[in-house]
Amino acid sequence: MELPHNKFKAAIRAGKPQIGIWSSFSSHIVAEVLGSAGFDWVLLDTEHSPNELPMVQSQLQAMVGGSATPIVRPAWNDMVLIKRFLDIGAQTLLLPYVQTVEEAQNAVRFTRYPPHGVRGVAGATRATGYGRIKDYFKRVHDELCVLVQVETRLSLKNLDAIVAVEGVDGVFIGPNDLAADLGHLGNWQHPDVWKAMEDAAKRIRKAGKAPGILVGEADGKRCLDMGFLFVAVGADVGMLARGSEALASKFK
Repeated sequence: MELPHNKFKAAIRAGKPQIGIWSSFSSHIVAEVLGSAGFDWVLLDTEHSPNELPMVQSQLQAMVGGSATPIVRPAWNDMVLIKRFLDIGAQTLLLPYVQTVEEAQNAVRFTRYPPHGVRGVAGATRATGYGRIKDYFKRVHDELCVLVQVETRLSLKNLDAIVAVEGVDGVFIGPNDLAADLGHLGNWQHPDVWKAMEDAAKRIRKAGKAPGILVGEADGKRCLDMGFLFVAVGADVGMLARGSEALASKFK
């Protein structure tokens, strides 16, 4: 049995734009539908969604064979949470609220086995093919992708140091939290927020790493033109909410 190839990691390293969608429904059925819809990646959220480990494993299983790479966002940059998501087969993680170089270094260390990190070793997990991937422990790091989330003024201040951390593959800008910390709560479209996001994208690209972001369909091309490399252009809950409202309004 072979270690799965991380298409998303290879693509962002090659500088190829990757278009994604956010999934907050905590559903393996939704994950299966989105995974074969034609997107390059699907974010399975556990930070702001009622999504737990066994449910995420079902979502990962449902996405096998689809076109999209699953990206899991743990609720926190936490060693135990990261270990558990890696053990169920997540290969790409988006770690929230990274503000310092030390936190970025920890994000990488939590995904690495000793001597390069502190990930606990287990031999018969889903990640290892239940023990059938014979070279897993030697090659796993080649296919792991670590994305850290920058979403505060302190994060932006430390961005150059964060993006320089070896093992950090990409930096994701969180528009809503960044807007709140910049004094524009609920208004991530404010010009000051856009200016900060554009500057961040340039700094990340200059360091040779991939910048990412979540915006709506209307702003997807703008972000790609700014240099963002992995861009989520929608979210499943929003699509259902707005779509159902629009349908209902036609008959009311």
